[in-house]
Amino acid sequence: MIETDIIVIGAGPVGLFTVFEAGLLKLRCHLIDSLPVPGGQLIEIYPKKPIYDIPGFPIVNAGELVDNLMKQIEVFKPGFTLGETALTLDEVENHFIVTTNKGMKHKAPTVIIAGGLGVFEPRKPPIENLDKFEDKGVEYIVRDPEFYRNKRVVISGGGDSALDWTIYLIENKIVKSLALVHRRTSFRGHLDSVQKVMDMANAGAIELITESEVVGINSNGNGHVGSVVIKHANLGDIVKEADHFVPLFGLTPSLGPLADWNLEIEKNAVKVNTLDYSTNRKGVFAVGDINTYPGKLKLILCGFHEGTLAVQSAFAKIHPNKKNVLKYTTVNGVSGF
Repeated sequence: MIETDIIVIGAGPVGLFTVFEAGLLKLRCHLIDSLPVPGGQLIEIYPKKPIYDIPGFPIVNAGELVDNLMKQIEVFKPGFTLGETALTLDEVENHFIVTTNKGMKHKAPTVIIAGGLGVFEPRKPPIENLDKFEDKGVEYIVRDPEFYRNKRVVISGGGDSALDWTIYLIENKIVKSLALVHRRTSFRGHLDSVQKVMDMANAGAIELITESEVVGINSNGNGHVGSVVIKHANLGDIVKEADHFVPLFGLTPSLGPLADWNLEIEKNAVKVNTLDYSTNRKGVFAVGDINTYPGKLKLILCGFHEGTLAVQSAFAKIHPNKKNVLKYTTVNGVSGF
């Protein structure tokens, strides 16, 4: 049994910053995450992706942001249970017991859920032999751009992820060649990203194939992707040589075990009170992408704010007879336990 002040479900950026805010109040935290390393989706999905809306950082890579957050909370010595999923949430004598899928138990008077999108799976295109090439040239998430160094890459998709990675791989001169395949002529991503991709196509830096979809994959003779079959609305089938096929159609999120924790759920997210981001279970809070409320914006910086307020209420529950006086770090600095 691991005992602490706050059990934080999720070790993504919002969960990590919540540890920092808790540490300022001398509250100990232990984080549980199903991924083997801290960082959440920033590490799992796009560690090299640039982020532009973190205050004070005109640009910071996702992986760098996680490294900085880990360094920021180092002084507070948080505990981690990684590679395990929080399975059940039980209440015993004014405390919560969170048990993981591997049987590890965690005890605390408060729980802060910072589980991001929850459990997610990539949306896969309906290609008959797709599974045969998974990890053999078919990837649903770009984890390390260097993996595609000097390779022939075909990306499918029309959203921000497909556009962003197309731009990144070309601007950094990583790939040997790149083709972007999309079913329509219009894109769902940010307008500036769409314009960049159009400019790259006009300059011959990429091959943009619209009104098309990848319908088949051929082997190179060794069980690895060798080419893809693209069905064009007017030109019929096109065979495109490729070392990698990366369909970026987004993720299908689900709450997973959280759905059985007797929390109030709306639109596949946990409903909270914006006073302190508390749930319908006293002592349980939800912050970041996992929660929902009127006017909700799924931004990292909003999650930082939510975690800060949740910790204030957690302090009141843990120390009901102790007054919490807000102290500014610019005056008091940051000290550990």
